[in-house]
Amino acid sequence: MYYIGFDIGSSSIKAALVEIATGKSIGVVQEPEMEMSMLALKNGWAEQNPNDWWEHICKAIEKLKRTYEISKSDIKGIGISYQMHGLVLVDKGGEPLRKSIIWCDSRAVEIGSLAFNEIGEEKCVSHLLNSPANFTASKLKWVKENEPELYAKVYKFMLPGDYIAYKFSNVINTTISGLSEGIFWDFKDDNIASFLLDYYDVDASLIPNIVDTFGLQSTVDKKGAEESGLALNTPIFYRAGDQPNNALSLNVFKPGEVAATGGTSGVVYAVTDSLSGKESTRVNNFAHVNYKKSLPRIGKLLNINGAGIQYRWLLNNLAVDSYEEMNDLASEISIGSDGVCMLPFGNGAERMLNNKDVGTRLLNVNLNNHHKGHLCRAALEGIAFSFVYGMEILKSDGIDVNVIRAGNDNLFRSSIFANTVATLIGYEIEIYNTTGAIGAARAAGLHHGDFNAYGKLIMDNDHVMTFVPFDDKDPYIEAYQNWKKELELILKNKYN
Repeated sequence: MYYIGFDIGSSSIKAALVEIATGKSIGVVQEPEMEMSMLALKNGWAEQNPNDWWEHICKAIEKLKRTYEISKSDIKGIGISYQMHGLVLVDKGGEPLRKSIIWCDSRAVEIGSLAFNEIGEEKCVSHLLNSPANFTASKLKWVKENEPELYAKVYKFMLPGDYIAYKFSNVINTTISGLSEGIFWDFKDDNIASFLLDYYDVDASLIPNIVDTFGLQSTVDKKGAEESGLALNTPIFYRAGDQPNNALSLNVFKPGEVAATGGTSGVVYAVTDSLSGKESTRVNNFAHVNYKKSLPRIGKLLNINGAGIQYRWLLNNLAVDSYEEMNDLASEISIGSDGVCMLPFGNGAERMLNNKDVGTRLLNVNLNNHHKGHLCRAALEGIAFSFVYGMEILKSDGIDVNVIRAGNDNLFRSSIFANTVATLIGYEIEIYNTTGAIGAARAAGLHHGDFNAYGKLIMDNDHVMTFVPFDDKDPYIEAYQNWKKELELILKNKYN
């Protein structure tokens, strides 16, 4: 018997089957094989058709069943992970009124900034733990202002995962975690953020019913069964945004546990029981998957735009053939890269730097002594240092760290990168070979509430290795302080 999990990204849909008894991953498929299309009618806009997601999910289900010879009756539950902050609008018949305004669309930035200033920083921070910024609530306000005739037809708004659950079940609902990522949740009053709805002049009736993150949310109806190929009445047991789900996939539930991702961009997601919003302009705060009114669990999310993209740029522009070759070259260079310093912030404005656009900077290169090995080492160290810098911001916001858990993705495959972060932060980094789709499938089993058993499934099936901080920290500290000095000098000279 199996659970099926979906990870609805903006590039593709991934679907996974896991064995219920052992938690073992049976297989993962992707649809489409190439990236999904994205509509950008203006600079900074990004939209996708919600029914494209559904079409790819149905194809992924068929591919899983065919490839692994699984019957629909063998699948006993559904878990859903999805791209955060998207806006789906439907009419009374449940049909989308427009394409979804997805997470990377920036059209509502000014709306959110104005709300932050007019409502007031203190109220936003103490109640929302965030600025309204460019999140789902602000995107909804944009539609109200700019597409009033369409807005008048809106019956409900949904997040991307809510819409997929609806397509399976013909039931519209959402979760507290989902509402918090859209900035619709008031943490101080533990209810819908009515003051923000009033400010945006949005009717609370547009909000779907709230269900628990883990539990029987709905079941596959006749139409959902016919289109998806899953059995009638298959239960939907779990739903969460991709970053909280990534933390869940790494067994990050308790205060002091941190999930890290080192792909094109980097993410540090720390769980806390504190409702502090001190760094709300640099750190996002969302209800974690195990948030309860009686036991708050907040996920503090810090994003680093310039991470793996920096190393990929070097791969494409140096005379090298692979990341493995780059890592070998870097390993021949001593800690600190012989003074060469790289700031990896070349992927746009950095929220953790208060939205300053520092760009990539390569500093202190001696053309007689330094070569591409120094550049590779400086790039890995620079990205690692940016993670450490981000952890310092999180600690200033009250985060305690006991352990960091990370996926076995590009950056964390490099021992230089992982050892640098572990040694400077002073905590172990546990590496796991898992994905968001696998995590969502396993999370379907958490409707029973046994989080300890869930953690054992991850350790038994996915643990790859653990990086332990080195005893000799001094050269790492010196290199990091030199990097930090260069960064702060540029911030001071460029923006003061």
